Amino acid sequence: MNLIVFDIGGTLMEYLNMPNVWIEYYDSALRHVREKLGLPLSDEQLAQSLEVLRQYNPRVKYRERDYTPEQIFADATAGWDTEFSLSEVISVFFEDMKLTPHIYPETIPVLERLRSAGWKIAALTDVATGMPDELHKSYFPELLPYFDLYVSSQSCGFRKPNPAGVQLIAEHFGAQPLFFVGDEPKDIQTGKNAGCRTVLIDRKNRGLQPGQDFTISTLDELLPICAAAVSR
Repeated sequence: MNLIVFDIGGTLMEYLNMPNVWIEYYDSALRHVREKLGLPLSDEQLAQSLEVLRQYNPRVKYRERDYTPEQIFADATAGWDTEFSLSEVISVFFEDMKLTPHIYPETIPVLERLRSAGWKIAALTDVATGMPDELHKSYFPELLPYFDLYVSSQSCGFRKPNPAGVQLIAEHFGAQPLFFVGDEPKDIQTGKNAGCRTVLIDRKNRGLQPGQDFTISTLDELLPICAAAVSR
C-alpha cells in the first residue's frame, strides 16, 4: 500500500492575516466572551484566564500530550464566580478570532492526482489550544473528502513531534506511511520519529534544515517524488 501523511496548516492551507502565535488572540477573545454573554467578570479575572490559556499553549510551555477543550476551558474559567455555559464560552471565544481559511491553489489538484495514482492519504494535524476538533475541520471542508483518515492531536491525544498519530494511522491501514509532508521542523521530526521519509514544504524559502529527506516549495513538486518511490 502506498500511504502518505500530510500536515494541514501551512502545508495544504493557511489562515489569512493570522498572527505568529494564537496567544495574540486570547485577550480580545476573552473580552468578546464577557461582552457577548453578558458575564460580570473583572479585568483581573480575564487576566487570570488568559494566563491559564497561555500555560496550555505549547509555544509557552512545551507539551506533547493534548487536552480537550472542555478540560482547558474548565481550568481557564475556574475563577469565574458566575453561572455560564462552558460550551457557549468555547464557541464565542473562537468566534472572535474571525479566521479566514485559504486552500492553496495546487492542493486539491495534487490530492486528486495522488488518489488517482492509488495513494491512500491521511492527515495529521495539531489543533489550536482549546479549539474543538469539529470547529477546526469546519475551516477546510473541501479537503476532508480527500482524506482516507483524519487524525488530530485531540483524537490521538498527543501533539507532534510525538509519533502517536502516525502510529495510529499505520495501525488503521496496516501499513507504514512512506512519506510525512509538513511545513515545520516538528513535522519532520514526527515523520523521523515514526520511521517515515520526510518532505518539508518551504513555501516562503526560509531555508529550514531540520533533517528532511526532501524539500519542496509547492505541492506540485511532491508528485515526482511519490512517483519515483513507487517505481523502485
